[in-house]
Amino acid sequence: MPDGGGRADAGAVGAGAVALDAPVALLDAAAVATVRRRAGLLPAAAAPLPRPAPRDDRAPLPEAAARRLTQLLADRPSAGGGGRRGTAPDLTELLPQWLAAANAYGYRAPAAALPALLDAARARTDLRPQALAFGGPRALWLAASNPEWRFALRGASGGTALPAPDDAEGVRRLWEEGLFAERVALLGAVRAHDPAAALDLLASTWASERAEDRLMFLDSLRTGLSAADEEFLERALSDRSRNVRSTAAELLSALPGSAFAARMAARAASCVGLDHTGRQATIAVEAPHECDAEMQRDGVVPQPPSGRGKRSWWLAQLVEAAPLGLWRERLGWRTPEEIVALPVADDWRGELHAAWCRAAVRQRDAAWSRALLGPASAPPASGPGASSSAALLATLPDGERAEWVAAFIAAHGLSEAFQLLGVCTVPWSGPLGRAVIDALDIARDAGSYPWSFSGVMGLAERCLDPGEADRLGVLTAAYEEGENASPGAGGYWAEAFQRLVATLRLRAAMHTELTPPGR
Repeated sequence: MPDGGGRADAGAVGAGAVALDAPVALLDAAAVATVRRRAGLLPAAAAPLPRPAPRDDRAPLPEAAARRLTQLLADRPSAGGGGRRGTAPDLTELLPQWLAAANAYGYRAPAAALPALLDAARARTDLRPQALAFGGPRALWLAASNPEWRFALRGASGGTALPAPDDAEGVRRLWEEGLFAERVALLGAVRAHDPAAALDLLASTWASERAEDRLMFLDSLRTGLSAADEEFLERALSDRSRNVRSTAAELLSALPGSAFAARMAARAASCVGLDHTGRQATIAVEAPHECDAEMQRDGVVPQPPSGRGKRSWWLAQLVEAAPLGLWRERLGWRTPEEIVALPVADDWRGELHAAWCRAAVRQRDAAWSRALLGPASAPPASGPGASSSAALLATLPDGERAEWVAAFIAAHGLSEAFQLLGVCTVPWSGPLGRAVIDALDIARDAGSYPWSFSGVMGLAERCLDPGEADRLGVLTAAYEEGENASPGAGGYWAEAFQRLVATLRLRAAMHTELTPPGR
């Protein structure tokens, strides 16, 4: 208590000071104890230094291209916006194209860009093949140091230099002692160089491999697939794993001269034939009544998906796996176009044609693909559907594919063309690009909602020839909306075309930056 002169009691002040200093004193004591304890520790054994990064002797990126890469990797998709994307190019959508071009020119990635490149590939699986090819051995070396980048080591050598495919001793040692990712990369490299040697390598350890590994290794046989692989694939039909059996059957069905193809042809022929009893020849179908053990060994799945009948499910699998050459002999030596035009009894047409579509895609048979696609001007409802049409188009030469899609768009517009455009070679040919632009212009003039064409517009930004930018300038101005137009549609369309032109010009600049001097 203060005395009459207003001073505090000395004893009280001293007690308060001790109480306030206690936490500080405790921390001081702890600090002294910590220093005393550490002073008695022996130095830890030094960790081994990481192995040096492997050499990458590819050409360095031009300076302007390196700056562009930094810009592309730093971009992030914009959020929200109420559906409006503005007029600026979407850089995230241009990165795959940039990487493909950089790889085509044989450049190496700048070391400083590797972390961002691996982060981008981790976030987007579609980037991984091109990103890892561009990153090269140093990207794989770096990926081994970060668990978040370990995806890069799956199916890759993990930075380990692969032996030359003709180095028999080195190949054998890595195959027997290497990690799974190294073995996958090794098998792929040997298969591309010498398919028979790769098959021998795989056969030497096949029985001891895990089921999931057998499946991955078996898939490598797609490269260089030939009749020499038939015996091995026949044995794989008896594998314990259903997925391995299914893949073996798929590969065998791509070998029209195989015993497997002959068995499937006999089964399919017993189900499908010509009926001449009417005024016109008709295809008659009698679906299988059972799925026996031999059919199951050959990859026929006995249990159908939900909502699918068993017999139609079995029939589809038999027809899909049978060689397409069977039907010319079986159905009166007709051409594929004539066979597809035949009526099919008892509502089996859709099922039969769908199976033929899958067979044409699997066997890469362009003649059957043309027949099943039909003329581009035919109503879409009479064709195989957008998904099957896209798969069939992928079997045709690039120019023919673009010509068919351009004719389809000219006849039917863009509403059902998105998947078809997705299989066309980039950049789109002149006629295809003009067909897309004309269809977009027609849609704009009709007062349609521009966002209903956003998917096609996004494809156009990535796939149109950059040389079309100047021709599109007239479409970038706002136009007078008709009385039936959607409110505000004119502004949206102007933005969309401005973004399209800006993106095409950016793509042209990217190409110039990547092009080596003198080319």
